Amino acid sequence: MTDTYLARIGKLIRTARLHRGLTQSQLAEALGTSQSAVNRMESGQQNLSLEMVARIGGALDSEIVSLGYAGPMHLRVEGGRRLSGAIDVRTSKNACVALLCASLLTTGRTTLRGVARIEEVYRILEVLGSIGVRSRWINDGADLELTPPARLSLDDMDADAARRTRSVLMLLGPLLHLSDRFRIPYAGGCDLGTRSVAPHLSALRAFGLHVTATDGSYHASVEASVSPQRPIVLTERGDTVTENALLAAARNPGTTVIRNASPNYMVQDLCFFLELLGVRIEGIGTTTLVVHGKADIDCDVDYAPAEDPVEAMSLLAAAVVTGSDLTIRRVPVEFLEIELAVLEEMGLEYESTPEYTSRNGRTRLTDLTVHPSKLTAPTDKIHPMPFPGINIDNVPFFAVIGAAANGTTLIHDWVYENRAIYLTELTRLGADVKLLDPHRVLVQGPVRWRRNELVCPPALRPAVVILLAMLAAEGTSVLRNVYVINRGYEDLAERLNSVGARIETFRDI
Repeated sequence: MTDTYLARIGKLIRTARLHRGLTQSQLAEALGTSQSAVNRMESGQQNLSLEMVARIGGALDSEIVSLGYAGPMHLRVEGGRRLSGAIDVRTSKNACVALLCASLLTTGRTTLRGVARIEEVYRILEVLGSIGVRSRWINDGADLELTPPARLSLDDMDADAARRTRSVLMLLGPLLHLSDRFRIPYAGGCDLGTRSVAPHLSALRAFGLHVTATDGSYHASVEASVSPQRPIVLTERGDTVTENALLAAARNPGTTVIRNASPNYMVQDLCFFLELLGVRIEGIGTTTLVVHGKADIDCDVDYAPAEDPVEAMSLLAAAVVTGSDLTIRRVPVEFLEIELAVLEEMGLEYESTPEYTSRNGRTRLTDLTVHPSKLTAPTDKIHPMPFPGINIDNVPFFAVIGAAANGTTLIHDWVYENRAIYLTELTRLGADVKLLDPHRVLVQGPVRWRRNELVCPPALRPAVVILLAMLAAEGTSVLRNVYVINRGYEDLAERLNSVGARIETFRDI
């Protein structure tokens, strides 16, 4: 009987290890044991203590053995420590999810290099897998290979996975060329207030897509004979709206003009990918895109998405609030130039290396070394603008940076109804944050951070802002239920630990 249970546990360990893209040697290193010992565990030939099972579960971020309800993940943060050394920026979350959706455009194989291994990506992979797309992690889990089926099984779409990510909306663009009728569950993701899908539907109507919303799903029908007869003018310069229009235009024979397009980083990555599929695009990096589409695309494609400017901003903010000397490597500087200019005016001292290109051969990178600095609050308010303005997702980081600066920082987050409200949670860590209205907060600094225990806000960037404040607060803080952080950041706690943080992952027993 014991042998049977050991074999079952061994199979669970192997499955979880492969899902994480680790080799036996890599898991052995994480556990402080040998590769042969891991091999015996997975073969059911190794007795395992409860402590070792718990350590394996922690290393694989997986409940190997669950006692009752498998509770959420939490972080225990020992703050007040300086960071040092160097840390690399990983590939863009938002680019990766768009490229996963774009893989449906070709009947060939898609290989994506250095894909962010995050919950948002896993959810899209679950959705794609449920409709027949085969995916596998290759090169020791560094890269991802996607192979479409001869025919998609759209009726089998994983509704639970789809509802946990707003990125599922970007399936509308590719699918309208693959089926005349299909259904997509309502999109989820961060709780950021009302985020209308109307701009998506307006843009895609030019390609014959009609959508009705009933029973928790978007029911789509497509008139294949309809194609854009005039330029598509987007009613908002949104990133995912622009991507959806691009995905639809890629398989539309002829020329599609998209105006008021977002020129942001993830849109550019998608354009570079589409060019490898043979789709010619004029105006990349501007607000007018001219897309010369192809009715059929049958080719293999190999692409490396660029690094994430929002993650780079997160790491930069971590250095600022902890008063650290920290080198942040592979920073996509062209998408952070305004933020850096504002921080420089606030007094941030940093150095940058000569620029070089990302693996996609297009995006400009640099390595930034941030030094401890005495900051003064910015004269003007901090507010987002479409690229090349301050990135919408970078605005919350100015709340925690503003708390470390001398003076008053006004933050106007006009895009989302709820997100500014979540920044008031910083008061529980000692900050002086006043909510003026649902979109504006006033941050008074400098602050003396204090430890506390908080539940993660349901929005990604405010959640990370709270984690960064905990890094600066003397003593031990606890951040509970961090799933939302794992949606957008790969191994953030472990990577911060590699440069001097002390963050422990745990679950309630």
